[in-house]
Amino acid sequence: MNFEEIIYEKKNGVARITINRPEKYNACTSLTLLELNQAFTDSWVDTSVGVVVFTGAGEKAFCTGGDQSIRDKSGYAGTIAALPVEVAWQTVSSLIRTIPKPVIARVNGYAIGGGHVFQVVCDMSIAAETAKLGQAGPKVGSFDPGYGTGDLVRCVGMKKAKEIWYMCRLYTANQALDMGLVNAVVPPDKLDDEVDKWCQELLEKSPTALKMLKYAFHAETDGVAGITHLGVGGLSMYYGTDESVEGKNAFMERRKPDFSKYR
Repeated sequence: MNFEEIIYEKKNGVARITINRPEKYNACTSLTLLELNQAFTDSWVDTSVGVVVFTGAGEKAFCTGGDQSIRDKSGYAGTIAALPVEVAWQTVSSLIRTIPKPVIARVNGYAIGGGHVFQVVCDMSIAAETAKLGQAGPKVGSFDPGYGTGDLVRCVGMKKAKEIWYMCRLYTANQALDMGLVNAVVPPDKLDDEVDKWCQELLEKSPTALKMLKYAFHAETDGVAGITHLGVGGLSMYYGTDESVEGKNAFMERRKPDFSKYR
């Protein structure tokens, strides 16, 4: 895959997806989101990938949301498959939440606005001590009515989530750690080592168990969509059983299936 605004690498079971717009503090355009969508989808279907690391290029920013320079009264310029950027952002967020593999946010700098939403919806976040996190919507005439609010409440509680959104303050990495917004904080020069350590620990775990746990964590709060993901995760395992194969074979052979030995 050839990308212009992200870097996508796969090695030793780990997929690394990097927003590559450091001159814009890794703010996203419609093209960025399209490429993120493609990379996360490829990570989903590639069975050699067990863990995904999501980050931003450079040392200043993880992601600072949508590129405000391409936004006007009609929204953000450009589309993704006829979807406006604000909708495409939710599509990428949904992919992060539903890809059946752990996604680690490597928060190397500013995680602001939509970029903060991205780190919130990742399964786990590891931040450099120099990182700053927060929302900016009410300051720039924007807001996130979906995962960026709902998942944030589940991370830090209702009162703190409202403070983060209403006040638009920036929080240090250690403040984020104290409120449960990130999982670990390390010096910047130790960030990659720590992320690699977490990846290796995850790669030692059962991929099916991790997948079903990820779906289970969202099943209660996501309504029928959450139950669907959990159910489809179970269905994929069922397809690999002799019982399921008997049903398919009977259909192809135009006979009645014999499920009696599977009761």
